[in-house]
Amino acid sequence: MNNQQKPNRLIHEKSPYLLQHAYNPVDWYPWGEEAFEKAKEENKPIFLSIGYSTCHWCHVMERESFENEEIAKLLNERFISIKVDREERPDIDSIYMLVCQMMTGHGGWPLSIFMTPDKIPFYAGTYFPRESRYGMPGFKEIIINLYNQYKNNPEQIKNVSRQVTEALKKTQEKQSGKALNEETLHRAFRLLKSSFDQTYGGFGEAPKFPMPHNLSYLLMYAKFYENDEALQMATKTLDALADGGIYDHIGFGFARYSTDDKFLVPHFEKMLYDNALLTIAYTEAYQLTKEPRYKKIAEEIITYVTRDMQHIEGGFYSAEDADSEGEEGRFYVWSPDEIKEVLGEQLGSLFCEVYDVTDEGNFEGKSIPNLIGKNLSEIAEQKGIDETHLIDDLENARKVLFLAREKRVHPFKDDKILTSWNGLMIAAIAQAARAFDNDRYIEKAERAIKFIEENLFKDGRLMVRYRDGEVKQKAFLDDYAYLLWGYVELYRTTFKIEYLASAKYLANSMIELFWDKENGGFFFNGHDDEKLLINQKDSYDGALPSGNSVATLQLLRLAKLTGDYTFDEKVQQIFDTFASDISEYPQGHSMMLQAFLLTRQKMKEVVLIQPEKYKIENELIQLIQKEYNPHIHLLVGTKFNDVVPFAKDYKMIDQKPTVYVCENFHCNQPTNDFAIALKSISED
Repeated sequence: MNNQQKPNRLIHEKSPYLLQHAYNPVDWYPWGEEAFEKAKEENKPIFLSIGYSTCHWCHVMERESFENEEIAKLLNERFISIKVDREERPDIDSIYMLVCQMMTGHGGWPLSIFMTPDKIPFYAGTYFPRESRYGMPGFKEIIINLYNQYKNNPEQIKNVSRQVTEALKKTQEKQSGKALNEETLHRAFRLLKSSFDQTYGGFGEAPKFPMPHNLSYLLMYAKFYENDEALQMATKTLDALADGGIYDHIGFGFARYSTDDKFLVPHFEKMLYDNALLTIAYTEAYQLTKEPRYKKIAEEIITYVTRDMQHIEGGFYSAEDADSEGEEGRFYVWSPDEIKEVLGEQLGSLFCEVYDVTDEGNFEGKSIPNLIGKNLSEIAEQKGIDETHLIDDLENARKVLFLAREKRVHPFKDDKILTSWNGLMIAAIAQAARAFDNDRYIEKAERAIKFIEENLFKDGRLMVRYRDGEVKQKAFLDDYAYLLWGYVELYRTTFKIEYLASAKYLANSMIELFWDKENGGFFFNGHDDEKLLINQKDSYDGALPSGNSVATLQLLRLAKLTGDYTFDEKVQQIFDTFASDISEYPQGHSMMLQAFLLTRQKMKEVVLIQPEKYKIENELIQLIQKEYNPHIHLLVGTKFNDVVPFAKDYKMIDQKPTVYVCENFHCNQPTNDFAIALKSISED
């Protein structure tokens, strides 16, 4: 951080990312009317810089340019400079990232936008070095040239701005509708298969992102189409991720992505959302295959998140940085001498051999522990020891190394609490709780949802972010959709009717605030929110699944759980709205296609009526809870009230727990013979 005594306006913000720039000599403004009015008054263009607190190249550009007095002077004289935390304002980030991609063919962070006081861009890019190098224009040169263009060639600026505005409008045009069909599901599988890396797992070339929603789609596809190739693609990738350096073998949790093909060298930042979605993928893989390793990895991720990323009152923090002490990955890497100093010669040598810690290193002279190409059974056999004994020794070594690593300087932790990412983590932990029959997980998820309920609703309106007592920004579609996922999973795990009631309330609020009444689908910004250049309406999944896709899947589940078929109607309308986009690029819509795939199955609603204090443990519940059964929706209880009106009149037969099974719009005879009920549920 620059030691300049006088802070800029960002000092009054709560965002860790904005506060990182509060002592820059750049005269930063937060996004708001003050900045835009100042630009209009002084007839200055705007420099908009978007990033996030754990972004490595954001830090680099800050050190090179934003802490540099010469660059700051050039910016302050010529531009009004605005800083935005993309995690607090994904709506702003999304629009200007789209512009950057249209203008340059690529995007990323830091995102650098030069625009008029009317918020219309005329130049865009990502990271710029201070001086020109490697064929990249220097930031200094860009500042001077763009300002001169703005002042001396206003017609050119107007022309570019007009082209950008027209291009943005075209992205909003409704495409001619085409109905989704089953072939789209098969085509998504074939396209994922065509980009699958048979050698190392994962999809495409480096850099490789985990994309866990793709893996969840393949698991679902494998189950319902009995497709071994889909299962192999998913499990090979999950195995490769767990073996690679992208996984923290000492303290657990996954880094954001791998810079190489084999998941060895990560970009070391850890994001809450990656770890939430990967927890779900590993949990589903365990439910489907019963492979213990997948349960182990899911449990280790939850250990990391609840140990290092959970606020004392329950909410989850956002991310941990890649850098510490000014170096990327320094916290995570080891030399053989460091390992042996902690563990001793014998155990240290064993750990180094198994986890690829060598004198040469695999990352800038040091080693990222990994298990790529290692087989513990073979190592145990070679050493003439029992595999269980080897595993115990390695686990003991890991615990000692973890304690030693805790004494290092930790990477920066972004401790803001985002509603959207918390919704994902709550969903993940709730799902793991029922799959692994773990009551401690339920307690962790319930504490998190209580934190959201107590801190992130204002007059019934959900908000985006909490930090240090401050709540900020009306929530976007993703916040509503992801939190809805959390509520649905909490109900499916605990059978507490209040979670289903909250899910129903949130779903109706989401529809009221974001639904496009003219063309269908959900807008990203609420109708009551700040008006930007456009209000985006996307279905495409990136590193995170789109709000429309998550909303679709959760509305489908909610329709089955509550019998409210207005939710079902919305699901069909969403399929119709985005059918062209999905058909053209099915592999980029894996979350939406999970919802569509479920509609092609015999979905079943199972209602178990039983006394209020009856112990919820029986074969029927175990079958549905612990197995991979995304097509079965289970209600358990006695009093459903108006939350589940179709079940209000369901009664027990002879005062014994009674099961009602319905599928495809017809219901079987209720029974209190669980063998009959299980047979009915298990039939295809």
